[in-house]
Amino acid sequence: MYRSFVAILILIGLNMAAMTQAKPARAEGLKIAVVAPTEGPFALLGKQILDGAQFQAQDHGSEIIPINETCETTDSEALAKAVVAAGAEAAIGFLCTESLEAVLPALAESSMPALSLSVRSDILMEDALRKKWPFFRLVPNAKAEAARITDIILSRWKGEPLGLIDDGTIHGRELVESVREALAAIGLTPVFNDTYRPAQEQQVALVRRLAKSGATHVFTGGDRIDTAIIARDAKSESFDLTLMGGEALSAADQTVPLENGVLAVTLPDYATLPEAKAVSAAMKATGLVPEGYVLPSFAAVSLLELAKDQAAKDGTGLLDALAKGPYPTALGAIRFDKGHELADNPYRLMRWQDGRFVPVSPLPPAD
Repeated sequence: MYRSFVAILILIGLNMAAMTQAKPARAEGLKIAVVAPTEGPFALLGKQILDGAQFQAQDHGSEIIPINETCETTDSEALAKAVVAAGAEAAIGFLCTESLEAVLPALAESSMPALSLSVRSDILMEDALRKKWPFFRLVPNAKAEAARITDIILSRWKGEPLGLIDDGTIHGRELVESVREALAAIGLTPVFNDTYRPAQEQQVALVRRLAKSGATHVFTGGDRIDTAIIARDAKSESFDLTLMGGEALSAADQTVPLENGVLAVTLPDYATLPEAKAVSAAMKATGLVPEGYVLPSFAAVSLLELAKDQAAKDGTGLLDALAKGPYPTALGAIRFDKGHELADNPYRLMRWQDGRFVPVSPLPPAD
């Protein structure tokens, strides 16, 4: 009986050892510089970045080094020196292009990757690739929005009478023009094109011109309040209009609420993603609201930790590991293309319904 008991203990011990060996080993935590505003008008956003980073780091042995980002060009040299002096292995944050541009040359000398949660400048990325600066970003570039809008028009509105309108601003005009050129390249011509005057109390004349043209599906390169007014006036004119805007519609309601059914091609509320539910619940349990930059910052730290694990496994550096992937994060699986951009376009089609944007169901697979 004693021998049987010993045999059982040995078997249990072997099983536990096998389980321990089967569990993938984690590398030591990283030392990460978090470059974000700690004072001034953007301090709230900076706090979101710092909170998200610290929430992930505290469970995985990483060290967070806060570095104040003023977003002033006069402070660029001091910021670069502060990031280098921190002795970090990577840097995240960077709300402002000026800050990122100032530190990238110094980071390149030490092969330290910089992950921006905000900067979308195509020019800066082009410079970074040409000069071999270690710049990656967790936000889509300026072209991704137009690309997703075009895809949605082609997949869902092909054959529908299409209208394209913009508010005359640089962003609105360029967004609509990019969509128009992409559609023209495949021979699709809208039945209505126009630039409307923004910030008006009503847009009845525009709605009537749309109705007269026959356009029933309209994309607008305008902000939320103008889109809300167009939708309201279409409803008052009994005009059955399918209206879709871009990321600008994610702003808060103003004097005119958005009508149910208005579509937007925008980034999802990360806290509602299946990958983020457990993390969001854990954050809420500690009193941390997973809003704004909290989850992207959390994901940036976890991404770097996973990349360091991969680097240790491969015997390479962190920069080489970042080029691999995908890595699972609270924002979903993340991988970068050769241009250091997100390989998968994160924009999604959403519908405004009862006070919030909800995902639109994907189309069924083609036969």
